[in-house]
Amino acid sequence: MIKVSNITGRKKTVFNLKLKISIFFHYIPLLWKGDISFKRFILLFKRLLLFLSRMRHNKFVKINGQTRLGLYIPGFPSQAFYTACQKFSQFSEKMPCTTVLLSITSACPYHCNYCYQKLDKGKDVDIETLIRIVRKLQEMGIAFINIEGGEPFLTYDRLKRLCAVIDARSEIWINSTGAGMTTERLAELKEMNVIAIMFSLHSPDADAFNQFMGNTSAWNAMEAGVKMCHAAGLAVAFNTCMMRDDFYDGTFERIMETARDFKACLIQMIKPKPAGGWLAKGDIEFTPEDLAYIMTKVNQYNLQEEFSEYPAISAQIMEEDKAVFGCTAGGTDRFYINAKGDLQPCEFLNISFGNIAADRFEDIYQKMRSCFAWGGDCYLCESCSKEIHQLYMENSLKSLPLPPELSEKVSGSWNRGKRTDLYERLEKMK
Repeated sequence: MIKVSNITGRKKTVFNLKLKISIFFHYIPLLWKGDISFKRFILLFKRLLLFLSRMRHNKFVKINGQTRLGLYIPGFPSQAFYTACQKFSQFSEKMPCTTVLLSITSACPYHCNYCYQKLDKGKDVDIETLIRIVRKLQEMGIAFINIEGGEPFLTYDRLKRLCAVIDARSEIWINSTGAGMTTERLAELKEMNVIAIMFSLHSPDADAFNQFMGNTSAWNAMEAGVKMCHAAGLAVAFNTCMMRDDFYDGTFERIMETARDFKACLIQMIKPKPAGGWLAKGDIEFTPEDLAYIMTKVNQYNLQEEFSEYPAISAQIMEEDKAVFGCTAGGTDRFYINAKGDLQPCEFLNISFGNIAADRFEDIYQKMRSCFAWGGDCYLCESCSKEIHQLYMENSLKSLPLPPELSEKVSGSWNRGKRTDLYERLEKMK
């Protein structure tokens, strides 16, 4: 059985102290060996402390003895955690990316009208190509690999082969609906560095959930999948995409109660985005007052003792705030590869810098990174959605993301806003 517990209050303070001491002594041997100068050693430690300070609004979660500070930060202590830390030891070039979301198939039994992949039509990229790219990702310092579909368990042989080549330098999470999942498959994946399975939970009501997912068996598949994960010793997490009214009519609280009852370790709150099936949707705006209200609710569940038994919340509206991380797409800290092999800045920004099946990965990755030289406070998935939709319609396209030649029209004129405080300060520490 899996052991999951939350670290809050005084325990969190003690853990933070132990974490800083452990990191300090982990890098001491590099100083002794002369692999890093004393100045760089101090700067590395200062960078790490600055980054960790942005975790103070999170609820920490211990999963089988490893504590995670946030969704995209591998559990501590682990080799993957220190892979992520290596990001801050890069001084001569831009700090490397540490997270990738990787779709391995477009196969899916559901029909979610909001799906950001709804228009991503095309053949799944060859598995040998994916394996080659994943090996490169590990070499370049990717510490967190989030695998999804469609539904990855519908192409289990592809999922299994990919997980089998990912070693302990990276931590694996899998997004699933539960369709195609079996206890035997989960047991195999648990031996391959897979830590958790993340399900969708867009409504606490089974009928409404089924309607949202476009399948009358969606709730039963999810519920059965959760039970199988617990039996296999894999952590359960959820993602939820809630509209504005859900935070005012009690839906948010009911979803949190449902996630707690399912013994979830974490729930990711996805801000509704104008992408994919919702690319032309115009009624998903949140006012500054709405965002402040939602942040207050998230802080209550993450920080107040009375909510200590609820799962940790990883909220995009918190992480995207310019006082925390801002937009980290495009390799600042994360990027996306869709099932066809398109390299995208993130799953919600429907543009492509090239395709891993046709183009040299290093070239298209550097091309993307040149457009994302720093973390910004403008969310391009929102500010560029109208232009992306216009180009999609004007060119009578049948699928997304936009091909590279049209994507350049978007990236060549966008305004990324101001540099976020965190990444500007990190880059200045040299």
